[in-house]
Parts: sequence; C-alpha cells; structure tokens
Amino acid sequence: VQLVESGGGSVLSGGSLRLSCTTSGFRVQIDCMAWFRQAPGQKREAVAAVSTGGSSTMYVDSEKGRFTISRESGKNTVHLQMNSLKTEDTAVYYCAACQPVIVTSVTGPYVYWGQGTQVTVS
Repeated sequence: VQLVESGGGSVLSGGSLRLSCTTSGFRVQIDCMAWFRQAPGQKREAVAAVSTGGSSTMYVDSEKGRFTISRESGKNTVHLQMNSLKTEDTAVYYCAACQPVIVTSVTGPYVYWGQGTQVTVS
C-alpha cells in the first residue's frame, strides 16, 4: 500500500496550489481520504477529508472557502485545491486514507499515510 503526494512547492501569499495524492496497493475503493498538514514545531492537523464520490466532506474551519478537496470518480485519488494561500499555510502536507470497508466516516481514523509534500508560502 502506497500513497504518493505531489504538487507542493513555493508560492507567494495569495497564490494557489493543487495537491494530488495517488495510491497503489488497495484492492477496493477507499471510503475516506484526507489531507493533513504539519508546520514546524506544531502537531499534525487535519485540513480536509472526503468520502467516496465526494458525497461527504469535512474542512477545518480556518480553511473553509479557501481549500477544496475532491475525489476522482472510481479512483483512490484525491486532490486539494488551495487558493488565497497565507504564510501560515506553510507546512508539510500529508495524504491519508482510512481502512477500506471497515471505516467509512470522514472522521477516520486514518491509518495509511504518504510521505508528505512541502508547501511554502512567502
């Protein structure tokens, strides 16, 4: 099982980035996928989560309206569109997946993790 993030980078404040997460090794569709982030010296925090088909989403309050999480239909692939980025959004962003079939709520828990992609806003 593998999760691979891409799309991170450096951007000026107010700019946008689109993160993507592709998976391999899962035999069935994952019911819930999410993005977390961890800034230097801070705890990892949830940013957004989405269910199969995008029928259910969850966002941390501070990101509502700026970030959009989406799933590709029929695929265990998730994206995070980030707009109006702020310096405080600087962090390593991680893709996560819950245990297929067993866990169906966007609240998780999340047991599979990618290596992370750096987002730097200046």
